[in-house]
Amino acid sequence: MPPVAPSRGRSRQNDTGAAPDVAAALLAWYDRHARDLPWRSRPGTVPPDPYRVWLSEIMLQQTTVVTVGPYFADFLARWPTVEALAAAPLDAVLTAWAGLGYYARARNLHRCAQVVAADLGGVFPDSEEELRKLPGIGPYTAAAVAAIAFGRHAVVVDGNVERVVARLFRVEPPLPAAKPELRRLAGTLTPDERAGDFAQAMMDLGATVCLPRGPKCLLCPLEAGCAAGKAGVEQDLPRRQPKAAKPTRRAVAFWVMGPEGELLLRRRPEKGLLGGMMEVPSTPWRAEACSAVEARKAAPLKTTWRELPGQVRHTFTHFHFEVTVWAGRSEEAAPEAEGAAGRWVPLDRLADEAIPTVMRKIIDHGLTHTATQDD
Repeated sequence: MPPVAPSRGRSRQNDTGAAPDVAAALLAWYDRHARDLPWRSRPGTVPPDPYRVWLSEIMLQQTTVVTVGPYFADFLARWPTVEALAAAPLDAVLTAWAGLGYYARARNLHRCAQVVAADLGGVFPDSEEELRKLPGIGPYTAAAVAAIAFGRHAVVVDGNVERVVARLFRVEPPLPAAKPELRRLAGTLTPDERAGDFAQAMMDLGATVCLPRGPKCLLCPLEAGCAAGKAGVEQDLPRRQPKAAKPTRRAVAFWVMGPEGELLLRRRPEKGLLGGMMEVPSTPWRAEACSAVEARKAAPLKTTWRELPGQVRHTFTHFHFEVTVWAGRSEEAAPEAEGAAGRWVPLDRLADEAIPTVMRKIIDHGLTHTATQDD
């Protein structure tokens, strides 16, 4: 293991038997191997931009780095400052976010930008306590922004960090029950200085070396002090409670083409799943399949319906979703259709709408099967 730095990289002394020079060893590794990410300032370069750090942390919640990269670049090109994002229409933000999932994050992102721009002069607060007062910023994000953007001593624990700590200290109890202990142990390692670099180093170690499967232990700067590695159980940690089977919800979606070949869409309620996004009208989502009578009662317009072959399937965090698609046409003028169930959208303008992934699947299904049947 590399020699211990004389001061600023030292971890706080811990009571678990792990080597107390973890921070020094990890920071030395990070200085050589830090990932080049578009929102990150490399060690020793320009100070981190709080706006970029905050934006990336919101995007990265339950989303991979590879997925986030293009979205992050697009957001910065459209809205290079928090003031620009605050001034953007919510629909534009939701449209740019489409595909990242968890759309409440996008609404909170916009609200947070407005609060920072209007009430804080465009300046993000630099403490966990004040950051947590902002919309959409919970304990993890507050710690990450405070540490990475402002260098505050904050304990940052994501899934990668949990895995590194569970193996380093050989924490046997399964997740999620082990989370408080993993956070406590991570706190014993976090240095007073370079806390942001340390947090990013832990994340990088988990993402590139201490992998969920097939960890590259020979490349790990913490191998000498890893209790799980010494016991040969690194592949087994962290343990997890068996997940309960996800329930399935079902619905009928109504693919309605208008007099000029437009598609009928409507906006979902602001609160709840996919809040404020545009959707293909449907029956309520529930465990039992709708009968034909129930589906007709829930249809947005009166027309002749035909069921398209196959189903659309999508998986959300907490349930599977199965959708049967009914197709129909309407000759009603747009104002009447809008009053009944939403608004007509030309097919070549769908890209301008805030349409979530599951609805894009339904639209693709409708386009494929109506084109086949029309031929």
